[in-house]
Amino acid sequence: MRPARVAPVVLHKLFGALPGFLAPIRPVTDDDGARSTVTGVTIDSRLVRPGDLYVALPGTGRHGADFTAQAAAAGAAAVLTDTDGRTAAATALQGTGVPLFLASKLRDYVGPLAAVVFNSQPHGRRPVLYGVTGTNGKTTTTYFLNALNDALGRSTGLIGTIEIHAGGETIPSALTTPESPQVHGLLGLMRERGIGAAAMEVSSHAIEYRRVDGVFFDVAGFTNLTQDHLDLHGTMEEYFASKAALFAPQRSGRAVVIVDDEWGRLLASRAGIDTVTLSISGGPADWTVTGVTREGLGHRFTLDGPDDQQITLHCGLPGTFNVANSALAAVMIHASGVPVEEIQAAADARDPFTVAVPGRMQLVSERPAAIVDFAHNPDALARTLESVRGNGPDSRVLVVFGATGQRDVSKRPIMGATAARLADVVIVTDDDPHDEDESAIRAGVLDGARAARSAENLSCEILEVYPRADAIERAVALAGDADVVLIAGRGHEVWQEVKGVNLALDDRVELAAALTRHGFSVLPDSRIES
Repeated sequence: MRPARVAPVVLHKLFGALPGFLAPIRPVTDDDGARSTVTGVTIDSRLVRPGDLYVALPGTGRHGADFTAQAAAAGAAAVLTDTDGRTAAATALQGTGVPLFLASKLRDYVGPLAAVVFNSQPHGRRPVLYGVTGTNGKTTTTYFLNALNDALGRSTGLIGTIEIHAGGETIPSALTTPESPQVHGLLGLMRERGIGAAAMEVSSHAIEYRRVDGVFFDVAGFTNLTQDHLDLHGTMEEYFASKAALFAPQRSGRAVVIVDDEWGRLLASRAGIDTVTLSISGGPADWTVTGVTREGLGHRFTLDGPDDQQITLHCGLPGTFNVANSALAAVMIHASGVPVEEIQAAADARDPFTVAVPGRMQLVSERPAAIVDFAHNPDALARTLESVRGNGPDSRVLVVFGATGQRDVSKRPIMGATAARLADVVIVTDDDPHDEDESAIRAGVLDGARAARSAENLSCEILEVYPRADAIERAVALAGDADVVLIAGRGHEVWQEVKGVNLALDDRVELAAALTRHGFSVLPDSRIES
């Protein structure tokens, strides 16, 4: 996850190239350590390569300085830590000749240091970089960005939830956004390989935990903001502020913002950079979506822009929210300088917005329509359930879902109520309980579903079935040819974490197996990423 060739950087020149708002880095001793050279940056002692600068950060349980000996043994050329880590690091480095440096607010330095060492941000040489943030739609929008860039003849890179790839090499992704040294290493690798465009998901965690520090996006896009991650942010206002930090001159060149919710409109009014607005609902904006018509499982629509510009597009993925994702991708690429005529020609020739996105409205069978989707918060679940309605007058919607443990508990009853309003059969099961009691999580979801059914006189059937594979089996057993079976919440994930143990579980594989057992036809295995 870094370039094959990195030019050595002398430490005193590296430290001198840091932004002026950072306090100077101080050597612990007066030796000539500042004349040493480094060829990498890492904050994980297990990832140290010979020649790396190891930044020993404070952690929740242990300080990174406690692992200085391992870093030195692996070939670290220098160590940077704070005053809390000084003693442990200095003791570990005695007699090694590895220089030690100090700085306060250590996290502030990691991204800028990695950007210089990996040469990830040279103007005009790295890929055109697109960043997508928002609660829902980030993953699909990045896939759409890459598909359209591919259609335009650009080689592409991706940094996201499902995978990371730099041209032809694919790397499984464990985080929505990797740590900042890995991000800059990847961008340096993409530059080295001559990749023309790259798309990155930028979560609020990535911004809060400084994973995109030192990264500059040519175009930043905003999808929407709905309740999620309040266990981290506390309030929607703080959640919004975290997302809005991406739209500042030091982070992004231009912005494209969907203004169909209050948060999008607020962001567009406050963004500190040139901002293009987009509306899918027909509200006032620079670009608006019009003429949406159903075409197979997807939709065809028109983008109307300034000066009578128009782009007619097709999105083959189910759900009107995918109209929003594809429209955002198209306008972001236009905002990066690609003319409308080129976008239209590429869209006509390649149909880029029919690209399969693993675990996002992924179709496993057509009769019944069996779909796996990542919807894991109230808004995403509502949008997904609304999108699968209308499969015929005799069609029922059966949904299997749960809630993640040790996360925002307030959304559990909201998700239960949402499912009760929009599905005919609601099957509540386990998601990733982590260390929380599974039955307590299910109870929170069930309380919301049953309360909504009682208060609103709903006719849905509500079931509690666990473990998750059994819940998927029950849904398929209850389904008929004309029905829709939606397995929501985990999408592409292939492990379920239960009390510290990762259990193999892929919703797509379980769903395909259950369909086969009950005599239904499953789409070819190539459509299922496992």
